[in-house]
Amino acid sequence: MSLLNKARVELRIGGHGGQGVILAGQILGRAATLFDRWNATTTQSYGPEARGGACNSSIVLSREPVLYPYVTHPDVLILFSREAYDKFGPELAPDGVLVIEEGLRGVVEEHPGVEIHTCPAIRIAEEMDVKIAANVVLLGMFVAATGLLSKEAVEESIGASLRPHTVDAGLRCFAEGYNWYTAA
Repeated sequence: MSLLNKARVELRIGGHGGQGVILAGQILGRAATLFDRWNATTTQSYGPEARGGACNSSIVLSREPVLYPYVTHPDVLILFSREAYDKFGPELAPDGVLVIEEGLRGVVEEHPGVEIHTCPAIRIAEEMDVKIAANVVLLGMFVAATGLLSKEAVEESIGASLRPHTVDAGLRCFAEGYNWYTAA
């Protein structure tokens, strides 16, 4: 079943502190509720370390009011680290979508029925001199690959979520990830 046909879609973003995992979840949740056609909840979890500790952001999208705000079997995983893949990979729904940083390609096993999308988000962000925005590059690829949220909704959310002096760079990085997928 296509993600677009589901009444409830569960997403989890995983990685290390400092990779923008929590911000990416907030951007998607805001895009869904304020600028697109979804009801949504977001929850976050992170270790005690300020940077480098494991963290994840969970988003529930629903056509109806969200009655249970927690992700139990994610339909989509967006992952930045091997540790996140090891921890959350087994939870992915059998017909799910896996979106990963290209560096994880050798780690990820083939899953029958699972769509796997890779993007060199870190490299793209580094080439754009905005290494910290690899999360937004990967979001661009996710939006292009799934169509779950509109490009315009996520762009609006980036504008509303980032500090004013970083919005232009964030939008450029998002567009780069989106265009990377559509050109591939």
